[in-house]
Amino acid sequence: MKNSWNLLLIASVMAAFGMMTVPIDASEEPNQVTIMPINEKISLEKTITTMSVPQDNRLPWGTVIGEASEYVERYPIIIQFYKGEEAVHFAQVDVKGDGSYEYKFRVRNLDSNTGQFVNIFEGDYTVKIYRVIPNTNSLV
Repeated sequence: MKNSWNLLLIASVMAAFGMMTVPIDASEEPNQVTIMPINEKISLEKTITTMSVPQDNRLPWGTVIGEASEYVERYPIIIQFYKGEEAVHFAQVDVKGDGSYEYKFRVRNLDSNTGQFVNIFEGDYTVKIYRVIPNTNSLV
């Protein structure tokens, strides 16, 4: 857990020095979207997609971006990254006024002890994105 916080702190500090986005290969399969009603007013939308970070990646940042859409105020977006079945990174971001969101994260870092670049993310990942939306199902 301490390593996760250190990684988050390093990523936050590095954000001040500039942003570049890693080219992430989109999955050939469409995103899997499921909607689960919470109560008569809101539902939880879960989107599952894949992220592939090439082994020869040279850029330090990756980004998860969501389009403008309906949302429920005061509920953040939860983003979870899995390598196989293992959870490797979690994030929480606020929704912008138009219903969009953006999360930038480090995929490559410079080891200050060795001077070598280290890939934080490499290979294929499952990304789960949770968002609270207005309930459109009148039966709930």
